[in-house]
Amino acid sequence: MPGRVPRAPARITGARPGRRPPFPASAVGYAARMSGTPAAGADRTGDQAGRDTATVVVRPYANPLPLGFFSFGIGMALLAGIGFGAVDGEQVRAAGVLLAVFVFPLEFLAAVMAFLTRDTGAAAALGLFATSWAALGALHIVSPAQRTSVAVGIYLAAFALMLVPVAATAFLGKRLLGLVLTVSIVRAAFAAAYQLGAPGALETAGAAAALLLVALALYAGTAFLVEDLRRRTVLPLLRRGDARQAVEDDIGGRGDVIPREPGVRRQL
Repeated sequence: MPGRVPRAPARITGARPGRRPPFPASAVGYAARMSGTPAAGADRTGDQAGRDTATVVVRPYANPLPLGFFSFGIGMALLAGIGFGAVDGEQVRAAGVLLAVFVFPLEFLAAVMAFLTRDTGAAAALGLFATSWAALGALHIVSPAQRTSVAVGIYLAAFALMLVPVAATAFLGKRLLGLVLTVSIVRAAFAAAYQLGAPGALETAGAAAALLLVALALYAGTAFLVEDLRRRTVLPLLRRGDARQAVEDDIGGRGDVIPREPGVRRQL
């Protein structure tokens, strides 16, 4: 057509120009075609005239939240046992070993995978809890008989405080995650108060909150696992806003957003 400048589609496959892609798109990921902005000097006499088209290849990862929630629930069960006094004496050292060598690695792996799947909120929550399991596990291994510590109290208070913005932002999309984080804040606050000299009743209250978290983690992990296996939401996950759109919409609708996301734009 006269007046139009033909443009070849641009393909984004992770390889340098003139070289073969490092992996076949059909074997590793899914290709999505997205329309970009009109090219300079191109004829704009049509909705698609003069627009660049890019093919983006993405590598799908498994959902790390079931692993994160299940390991989180196991850790909370151990903390509940310590808080209620069912685990005491030298058994506290064994609980510390389990927190450090079982719960921490699984939670840390889930945090890394959450970063790779570009879920900053879930990654932040999983990362904070992952290293907290390592820290508490080490403390129980080194000093199993020590019941209170000002240093631990300050740490738990700061931990609860840093979880507040993570929980608040989680309610904007994943309300179930926000609920779990809110109960975690309450439990950490009870534990911090006890460590700083509050009555022992607060330790019992913290243990009760830990048991509630075991139940919530079991439900959340199961709900995310079933959703991933069935490819649809079966148990309510209380998603809303962008979190719900991310599940229901196709990737083509995010073409205008992807270039501005962390890991794609030049700076964080």
